[in-house]
Amino acid sequence: MKVRRLRKHAAALEVTAFINLIVVLVPFLLSTAVFTRLSVIDLTLPAQSSGVEQLKAENLQLEVVIRPDALEVGDRIGGLIQRIPSTAAGPDLAALSTLMQQIKTRFPDATAATVLAQPDTPYDLLVQVMDGVRAVHTPEGAKMIVTELFTDISIGDAPSAKR
Repeated sequence: MKVRRLRKHAAALEVTAFINLIVVLVPFLLSTAVFTRLSVIDLTLPAQSSGVEQLKAENLQLEVVIRPDALEVGDRIGGLIQRIPSTAAGPDLAALSTLMQQIKTRFPDATAATVLAQPDTPYDLLVQVMDGVRAVHTPEGAKMIVTELFTDISIGDAPSAKR
């Protein structure tokens, strides 16, 4: 008796459809990908005071308190320097920048400032105030000149408003 054997052919893998899918999918995913630019702001937390600090009249401990109706710029030792009322569009950041320049001319060696915000302060406003305290941008021809003011910024919670 003769035995019939089936001849098995090697299976061919059909990848044409998969390659077509990849050819269409890769450009689509690359075109819809969102590439973001991250920027990092170096911040330090205010130091915890242990006991009575050694206070010197010539030391500036600059604080900017963000309130809903104003920006309060002051010295932790000397008290309030200036209260900048908010405009209809929001806080007056131009006046803050001008005041920071005036303070920097009086205290050229000072680099530290503390920005104190209330819990309901928008993040965008906090960053704008920090930018106004950190540096001033002045146009000079086609270029923007950046002058550093108070680069060592600490953030914290604002004290309750005294009525």
